[in-house]
Amino acid sequence: MSDTKTETALSSDAAEVRRQKLAMLRAKIGDVYPAHFHRSMTNAELADKYAGLEPDTETEDLVTVAGRVYSSRNSGMFIDLHDASGKIQIFSHKDTTPEEARALLPMIDIGDIIGVKGLVRRTKRGELTINAHEITMLTKTLLPMPEKWHGVSDIELRYRKRHLDIMTNEESKLRFQQRSRIVSGVRRFMENDGFMEVETPMLHSVYGGATAEPFKTHHNTLKLDMYLRIAPELFLKRTLVSGLSDKVFEINRNFRNEGVSTRHNPEFTMMECYWAYADYEDIMDLVERLFASLAMTIHGKTEFMFGETEISFKGPFKRVPMPQAVKDVTGIDFLSIKSDEEARAAAKTAGFEVEKDWTWGECLAFIFEEKVEGTLIQPSHVTHFPKDISPFAKEVPGEPRLVERFETYCNAWEIGNAFSELNDPEEQRKRMVEQLEQAHARGEKEKQLDDEFLDAIDQGMPPAGGLGIGIDRLIMLLTNAPSIRDVILFPARRSKAD
Repeated sequence: MSDTKTETALSSDAAEVRRQKLAMLRAKIGDVYPAHFHRSMTNAELADKYAGLEPDTETEDLVTVAGRVYSSRNSGMFIDLHDASGKIQIFSHKDTTPEEARALLPMIDIGDIIGVKGLVRRTKRGELTINAHEITMLTKTLLPMPEKWHGVSDIELRYRKRHLDIMTNEESKLRFQQRSRIVSGVRRFMENDGFMEVETPMLHSVYGGATAEPFKTHHNTLKLDMYLRIAPELFLKRTLVSGLSDKVFEINRNFRNEGVSTRHNPEFTMMECYWAYADYEDIMDLVERLFASLAMTIHGKTEFMFGETEISFKGPFKRVPMPQAVKDVTGIDFLSIKSDEEARAAAKTAGFEVEKDWTWGECLAFIFEEKVEGTLIQPSHVTHFPKDISPFAKEVPGEPRLVERFETYCNAWEIGNAFSELNDPEEQRKRMVEQLEQAHARGEKEKQLDDEFLDAIDQGMPPAGGLGIGIDRLIMLLTNAPSIRDVILFPARRSKAD
């Protein structure tokens, strides 16, 4: 019999034993899944309160705790009980524990959830312990916990059964606790900086705000095809037009029906914000202050390790225009190149494969991605993007081919994207029409012009700086996670049949 079949058979046998114990428990105590149980404190609170308790010391302090059984020794005399905050040892002995409570021990398995009331003591070996007086069965589990989860090589199983991953892997548990702190830290930072949090629709009748393949759905009542949002940008800008606040932000879920990789997931989290009367240089300062604040929240300092590399979120970050970055690495001076044809020729001469219809800006951006992006390990702001690929940004004064846009890179990943936002309604319409024509030429026949957004811009939007930050990638950096799926609680998986 194969190892897998053997494990399945053993698991089935163990489940049957647990069902038998469940039946015995029902017969003995009735309700094996009670609706409530009141703890007097968590395990972490208990450890903190009695941190100064000397070894071999007993108290008369009666406490009530609850959690999952992670180990059981000497026929249940010693139990390690874990809650979300930590571990406590439970001691059950005939000298301290009534027979009624001890009678439950043979029916308690690893993985069961129990409540315990008893007296606090510190053992001779220094282990904080509760001498059990009462034991309450709160949840009888029907499946055994993985016995050899630590070091397991089946990473796909970890993603598919995240509850087991977190239950038995302290690193994963800590990472998702840190994720919560990071998202809360972003919200707190933005609010303290004067930004107002708003919520915009996730269902769009016209998709836009970024270039991506959308997920499509249908609204039965309205009899309307709709799309899961690929970006909240166009709605957030309407909020600026309204005058609701000069500073708005949203922590949002976006959906892009595209590939999966260690850095890409079709469903992802972003923080997007718009700041009236500010420009992209103001936003650079905001990013640096935000990143430093988050590093301090998680690590207590602005420096931290990602793999073997020390990353520093201490500002100011390196700032370099894209044409200069490409020139520094390849020697190609795009600012001296005057036409699209000349740009394509220069790229080909340098050994790059480019499409026959690519523009000057597309050639510049492509070579940047190929040769420069991978060198940006420490946080860096790359500025002055080509207008060809930035339809919502203001032009750089004196250089109409470039716009006031930057992307923030770290560990060779794009983490943030920001503009001095275009607010000239006629220029905005012109660029969006051009973008629509290009999309239709690529075969995106469902792509439409967002007339409602353009109508709002006609009403007048103040000059503003806008920013989008990939929260998942930022969390990857701050928690030393090699894959984006390591920081998403329940990533989409193929069905088991596949």
